[in-house]
Amino acid sequence: MAAPKVYKTQAIVLKRINLGEADKILTLYTPNLGKLSAIAKGVRRPKSKMGGHLELLTHCSLMLARGQNLDIITQSETISSFLPLRDDLWRSSLALYTAELVAQFTAEHVENYPIYKLFLDTLHHLCETDNGELTIRYFELNLLAYLGYKPELHSCLDCKSPLEPCANLFSVSGGGVLCPACREKELLSQPISLNALKAMRFLQESDYAKASRLRINEKLSRELENLMRHYIRYILEREVKSVAWLDRLRQEG
Repeated sequence: MAAPKVYKTQAIVLKRINLGEADKILTLYTPNLGKLSAIAKGVRRPKSKMGGHLELLTHCSLMLARGQNLDIITQSETISSFLPLRDDLWRSSLALYTAELVAQFTAEHVENYPIYKLFLDTLHHLCETDNGELTIRYFELNLLAYLGYKPELHSCLDCKSPLEPCANLFSVSGGGVLCPACREKELLSQPISLNALKAMRFLQESDYAKASRLRINEKLSRELENLMRHYIRYILEREVKSVAWLDRLRQEG
C-alpha cells in the first residue's frame, strides 16, 4: 500500500537552516517517524503564518506533503513553546545541548518513541527545575540506554564480579565500571567515586519525579559531568559543540 501523500505528526524542532531567500530546512524529531528533515516554504517572510510555530525547540503539530527529496510542511500549530527556556539563557542552552545530542545520536526515519518522550519530558523539566544540570545527567544516561549504550554500573566489565564500595574506574571504551583488580586491562578509564557511582545508578533506575529529589554538591556534579562528557565523546567520536558554550556560560556566572 502506497504511503499517503499528506500526513500529520507531532514534532520537536531540533535544527533550522536557511534555504534560498525565504525558506528553511527543519530537522524534526517525531514520536513515530523518528528524525526527519522537511522544508518550510516562505517561513522567513514577515507575514508567514507558520513562522512562529516552527521556532527552535518548539513542540508542534504539523501537516506535511511528501516531496521528491524532502517533505514540505504545509500547516503548523504550536503545542508548547517552552516559554521559560526562552527567558533564561542557561536553561535554553541546556535545552539546545539535549537537542544536539538527539540530532547527533539518531538516524533519519528510525522510530524511537522512548527517545521522543524523554526529550519532550526533559524540555518540560528544564522549564520547571532549579537544578538543570541534574536534569541533563538524567537525560544523558537514559538517552544512552535507549540507544543501546547503557553503562554497566553494577558488575565489573571484565571479571563480572559485583562492584565493591572502593576505588573503581569508569571505562569509556567498555561502557561501564572496572574493579581495581581489572584496572590495568583498560587504558581509557578514569576514577569514579562511590558517590558518583551511586548517583548514576539512581538516575539510571528512577523516573524524573524520583530523580529530581536527588541532592548533589558541586564537586559531585562536576565529576558526573566529566564522566558523561568523556563517554559521549568516545561514542560519537567528536566533540559536542554546545559543551564549550555551556562551559563559557558557567565561567561567566
